[in-house]
Amino acid sequence: MRIAHIGLIVSDLERSALFYERILGLKRIERPDLAFDGIWFGLKDGQQIHLMLLDDPYSEREKPAHGGRDNHVALQTDDYECIRQRLEAAHITLTTSKSGRAALFCRDPDGNTIELINV
Repeated sequence: MRIAHIGLIVSDLERSALFYERILGLKRIERPDLAFDGIWFGLKDGQQIHLMLLDDPYSEREKPAHGGRDNHVALQTDDYECIRQRLEAAHITLTTSKSGRAALFCRDPDGNTIELINV
């Protein structure tokens, strides 16, 4: 098995798109006409991230300070240092992996946790 896509709920598509495009460097792909707004991003080997403009049933939930202790999406990247610099330049809080490996955790504008793993 492999992941086909990951769906993330967001409250502002364009604000979220700036994070996924400018910070993470992802590219938009075509999306079918659905009953809600969204943006899709293509990853390697046909995998995708789907941003969905929907009401968030978890919006009142308190999130842990370290994203590794929360639901998260883990992405491998060979652009780790560049992304880290973009996160820092944008003043986006990040934490490093508690395991000691080259990985960091950050949150998108809606609090969805993204783990970036250096490959």
